[in-house]
Amino acid sequence: MRTSKWAILAYVAITLFGIIAALPNVLSVETQQRYAAYLPVKPVTLGLDLKGGSHLVLEVDAAGLRQARLNTLLDDIRGVLRTERVPVSSARIAGDAIVVTIADVDARGRVAPKINALAAPASPLGFGTSSSDIDVTSTDAAITVRLTQAGLDERMTAAVDQSLEIIRRRVDQVGVAEPLIQRVGSDRILVQLPGLQDPTRLRQLLGSTAQMSFHMVDQTVDPNGVAPRGVDILVGANDPAKYAVETRVAISGERLADAKAGFNQQTNEPIVSFSFDAQGARQFAEITRDNVGKPFAIVLDGKVLTAPVIREPILGGQGQISGNFTAQEATVLSALLRSGALPAPLTIIEERSVGPNLGSDSIRMGIFTGIAGFILVVTLMLVLYGSWGMIANIGLLLHTILTIGVLGMLGSTLTLPGIAGIILGIGMAVDANILINARIREETAAGAGAMKALDVGFNKAYATIIDSNVTTLAGTVLLFAFGSGPVRGFAVTMMLGIVISMFTSITVVRLMMREVVVRRKMKKLDIPWLFGKVRHLPHFSFMRGRYIAIATSAFLSISSIILFFTPGLNYGIDFVGGIQVETTSKTTLDLPKLRENLEGLNLGEVALQEFGQGTSVLIRVQRQPGGEQEQTVALNAIKGAVASSIPDASFERTEVVGPTISAELARSGFLAVSLAMLAILIYIWWRFEWHFAVGAIAVLLLDITKTIGFFALTGIDFNLTAIAAVLTMIGYSVNDKVVVYDRMRENLRKYKSMPFSELIDMSINQVLARCIFTSMATAFSLVPMAIWGGDAVKSFAWPMIFGVIVATTSSIYIGGPILLFLSRWWKDRETARAAGLPGEPVKG
Repeated sequence: MRTSKWAILAYVAITLFGIIAALPNVLSVETQQRYAAYLPVKPVTLGLDLKGGSHLVLEVDAAGLRQARLNTLLDDIRGVLRTERVPVSSARIAGDAIVVTIADVDARGRVAPKINALAAPASPLGFGTSSSDIDVTSTDAAITVRLTQAGLDERMTAAVDQSLEIIRRRVDQVGVAEPLIQRVGSDRILVQLPGLQDPTRLRQLLGSTAQMSFHMVDQTVDPNGVAPRGVDILVGANDPAKYAVETRVAISGERLADAKAGFNQQTNEPIVSFSFDAQGARQFAEITRDNVGKPFAIVLDGKVLTAPVIREPILGGQGQISGNFTAQEATVLSALLRSGALPAPLTIIEERSVGPNLGSDSIRMGIFTGIAGFILVVTLMLVLYGSWGMIANIGLLLHTILTIGVLGMLGSTLTLPGIAGIILGIGMAVDANILINARIREETAAGAGAMKALDVGFNKAYATIIDSNVTTLAGTVLLFAFGSGPVRGFAVTMMLGIVISMFTSITVVRLMMREVVVRRKMKKLDIPWLFGKVRHLPHFSFMRGRYIAIATSAFLSISSIILFFTPGLNYGIDFVGGIQVETTSKTTLDLPKLRENLEGLNLGEVALQEFGQGTSVLIRVQRQPGGEQEQTVALNAIKGAVASSIPDASFERTEVVGPTISAELARSGFLAVSLAMLAILIYIWWRFEWHFAVGAIAVLLLDITKTIGFFALTGIDFNLTAIAAVLTMIGYSVNDKVVVYDRMRENLRKYKSMPFSELIDMSINQVLARCIFTSMATAFSLVPMAIWGGDAVKSFAWPMIFGVIVATTSSIYIGGPILLFLSRWWKDRETARAAGLPGEPVKG
């Protein structure tokens, strides 16, 4: 129990710095600004689900990038063929390659070196590669040009980097404050825009490639007929008309120097004015001079914005685009043109938006449920340990403050699941204090003096605290590694909570308890509960009823597996993809009318989930066939149907998840669960023995199946938050079992001749109170969240409460019998082997 003064100073310094780091979170904005120079860290950043905003994940279209490179190569190769007077029809795209068929050997000999020269690092897309991105091979009558994988990978990297910069410029043009734009993986970009509630405009801004070009219109071709070679039939961007446009680009959009939104002074309609650079101005002057009286098409992303007739030569290099624009559309278009064209199409594979009202409600709910959970846990500790419980509560308060302070120091983003992680951490942090107090009570009952009881109690509890927390930490680390977005925020708060709880329990609480013992000169350290002396629980023979316990557990697990298949889990859009909209109204919603209007949209199956006393509804629609544009159309149609059914409706939350991201989330979620179980198996095997590890995993599988059955039976959304609940439950379940196993290991050393079944009973009875009290503390911290937390955390809180109950009962009733069975099986096997009878167990 002795601690050096330097260690005490270090503990005090860490604690004070943590408190100061958490301080900005309780100060008003004005106070923060006034004392900003004196505050060590900024307040914790709130996630979009707490302050409102839009979140999008965009993926660079690898197929589009490859096709664009092939098209460019084909144009270059045909240019070579024209120079050598070889028919351009000799070159064609065949799959992922370009085949140039030339029967004449001399012509093929002249063309081949020039095609090889096209493999220069310089790229027409505006960035270069460090090595050739094409592979040229020749046969008897053909030259084949293929794109190399290394070149495509370099081109993809460069395309993502260029797209990042262009997206940043586009967002800056619109003027969104504090945007987060960053690369995710090799081909994805994350965009988070606080405060932007309607992502439709953002989709238009980010999803468009903005590849603008100018073409002559061929008036000799019927746009409703079949286009000849060299002519494309394009549709209008703002009207249903069709245009016969020459394939050849008259002026590239790269020659644009500037673009601005404005209004036509005569008609007062929105327009976009543009100007060319010097070379573009010369080209524009030549084209308008040579084609007076002919239509000239301005094409953006394969659609004709406008096709005005050239009235006279335009020599200044300036023009304007007019059409059926709104002022907002003109602003977005000018921003697109100013920022430049993307090197490849971007696909929006995930989209989530939250209104500020829902965000503020989430903050209020998080604070309310957190305080309620904290009060319940504090009350429990006071009831269980009286005045000594106050020391544990001080450590618990310090644990919460330090968690918030470290989150601020790390610059972490606090999300709604993150708040859930802090609340759950409050309940789980009590476990160390319960273990310590239980050990001190045992040492006092055995006749130890105050200081010895304190010393031995902390020492014996220390190993158990480490083992139990490491197993819980394994699940949260994997949750962070394989999770995404808010779920990662939950993992961060849980990891911090686990580490900080060990610090506060093993150092701060220990020092405070020692100080009380020394100052009061206590001879005996009694820790009574609030109502007097602690009464010992009666001794139960759990092994006597082991067959009934295992049969009951097996029946519940088999029933849960059946429920998993029929009716199955209610998978959220995280895993199946689709569109989800949450809307609220000041009056009671007319759900039949809303359902009728939504079903009239012919968007497939529509699911409505009412909550909030009939004033809120969650609308789910399956993902629509087609690309991202179809999802936008469907989302706007849903909003229109809601607005017509509920005049005062406000959209609190919208989510669109594509099949790519949903499949990845499902795969990563289940992989995280599997790896967590493997990590736990290895750790317990290393710390205990193989049958302890196998027994823990066997009981864990029973716990997981029951929890999955709970999801199927209740119909609670099985989404990423649910995966977080399952992983946390795994950590908690193993935590519980490690405590029991640790006591068994201790008793095995102490009572070497005791029958194993009696030793298991004795060990379980010794930790029974701890198991029950820890479960109560964890459940108490979760109950307010489950009742008042709202739909966003419901799929976490209720399953966790159920999981805590299942984990505790399995630790008491199931873990011991399975361990007994494995131990007897192994001993019988070893006895049979020693007797020279492999595989034949010894009876008796």
